[in-house]
Amino acid sequence: MSSFKNVEDSRTKYVGNFIRESDFLVVLTGAGVSAESGIPTFRGADGLWRKYSPHQLATYEAFMKNPNLVWEWYSWRREKIKSAEPNPAHISIAKLEKVKEKFWLITQNVDGLHRKAGSQKIIEFHGNIWKEKCISCDFKRESYEIYKDELPKCPNCKNLLRPDVVWFGEPIDPDILHMSFDLVKGADCVLVVGTSGVVYPFAGLIEFSIKSRKKVVEINLEPTPFSDLCYISLQGKAGEILPQILNYIVQ
Repeated sequence: MSSFKNVEDSRTKYVGNFIRESDFLVVLTGAGVSAESGIPTFRGADGLWRKYSPHQLATYEAFMKNPNLVWEWYSWRREKIKSAEPNPAHISIAKLEKVKEKFWLITQNVDGLHRKAGSQKIIEFHGNIWKEKCISCDFKRESYEIYKDELPKCPNCKNLLRPDVVWFGEPIDPDILHMSFDLVKGADCVLVVGTSGVVYPFAGLIEFSIKSRKKVVEINLEPTPFSDLCYISLQGKAGEILPQILNYIVQ
């Protein structure tokens, strides 16, 4: 009888082999990847800030009602992220991009750690916490400031700047949405890493991939609504599983 470890080794080897042989790989990532770098998740036990939930803070209405409070939260998040480093999952995904000629990464994460790890073919589906945009005009900028007192203002129209991220109740940029679905449509293998699979329309990329009968591999700490529907679902830390898979790809 094979040991549990041998069974898991054979599954990671199998995944590594068909990823290596795939023509077009798309990787979808969520907060579980960044959690291994010490960044709190929205839905975990450490996902709350003070007495507020993200649903009370990450909305346009909340920002207009109390921009100081919302910027205080985002400044706290920036401080957490600034000291974080990419973990083996981020690094493995960046290496996959180098060995796969046709590759794209689509992430829910706004922390920029994938870019820090070296990923370049990347779509930040929900925006980037290090970018800001005006609430009134088209002004946008990259900023690594931690705001303590004075809030950032637009240099053009003098109105408030907000984090350039997608808040609850806001639509995804149509160009990003269409490009993401086009990429998934063209892929023959989709690797889903560290996402709960409950936030739409991002979860729709997973759903579409499964319905299109693509080889969908899921890596997550816990089962998701898609686990039983995936080609293979591996339960565990992405930072441990992805380097193992990579070993069978880069030989």
